[in-house]
Amino acid sequence: MRLLVVEDHPLFRDALVGVVAAAFANAEVFQAISIDGALDILASKGSVDVILLDLSMPGTTGLLGAFRVRVAAPKSALVIVSAFESARTVGCAMALGISGYIPKSTPKAELVQSIRSILEGEVYVPKRLRGSAAARRAGAEIQDLLRQLSRLTSQQLRVLDMICRGLQNKHIAYELDISVTTVKVHVTEILRKLGVRSRTTAIIKVSRLDLIRSERNTPAAIGDSGSATQLNRTDRIVGSNLPAGRSRQ
Repeated sequence: MRLLVVEDHPLFRDALVGVVAAAFANAEVFQAISIDGALDILASKGSVDVILLDLSMPGTTGLLGAFRVRVAAPKSALVIVSAFESARTVGCAMALGISGYIPKSTPKAELVQSIRSILEGEVYVPKRLRGSAAARRAGAEIQDLLRQLSRLTSQQLRVLDMICRGLQNKHIAYELDISVTTVKVHVTEILRKLGVRSRTTAIIKVSRLDLIRSERNTPAAIGDSGSATQLNRTDRIVGSNLPAGRSRQ
């Protein structure tokens, strides 16, 4: 099995890799700490069987990062691993056509079993999160936006992500090592495909995918995402000393 773990938190990333290595002795595990890093690995190493992706990654706008990975690896089983468990977040993530949604509170044994079921072609969602009407509504609400995003090329999606982060054309050109003129062409196409007339409107439209920000702005989520709770959730997987796995950076 070839597996890619995309997680910026070093403690949880190491724990996740350890669990996978202990359960799947012959697994080849790659690691990335950003969406761009994940895309670089997919481009250089080829396809992987499973991608375990944290929903809250720096340098991207919520689900837009996961969407970029989905486009780059359409045949890989994309699995969201997240500390957030609201119906809205799960429903929107499932709208991407992912193969599973695993909360970070999941015990090690259940995590391993969920990966096994995904490898067998099943879609894994914890029982308590399945079949929620709120989740279905949330997914339906972003379907039109996802269809519009699917019309963008991989480069245009990357430029859009940078626009949403507030980068201007000259900064985007520098980051991508392309001319400002080329960036302007990309921006024009992005606006046309999204059906908007300005960068600001595009940012507002794509902000609907920024699920983590909206989660943190709700009273229920503030308690869930606090440092103490996050540590407890990580402990569910870190828990015991695990044998070191074979991993490649």
